[in-house]
Amino acid sequence: MSGGSQILPLELIDRCIGSRIWVVMKSEREFLGTLTGFDDYVNMVLEDVTEFEAIAPGQWRKTQLSQTLLNGNNIAMLVPGGTGPESP
Repeated sequence: MSGGSQILPLELIDRCIGSRIWVVMKSEREFLGTLTGFDDYVNMVLEDVTEFEAIAPGQWRKTQLSQTLLNGNNIAMLVPGGTGPESP
């Protein structure tokens, strides 16, 4: 990188604490919730969560959860400010 400032991945995640985040797992599940904490292994705690489970192409089963803990080994992608898989 030339001329720009660098930000490390864990710094970016830290900036997302208290904000909505869309988490895409390696499995057929995705989570949309408010990030309340994480550790060096990117295990994450989310509150006010919607879990999306793919049941067919373009079809999702939704489950509301008050809080969940996600294992960082199973996370494929994080989308800060994302709105989930159902948005256009």
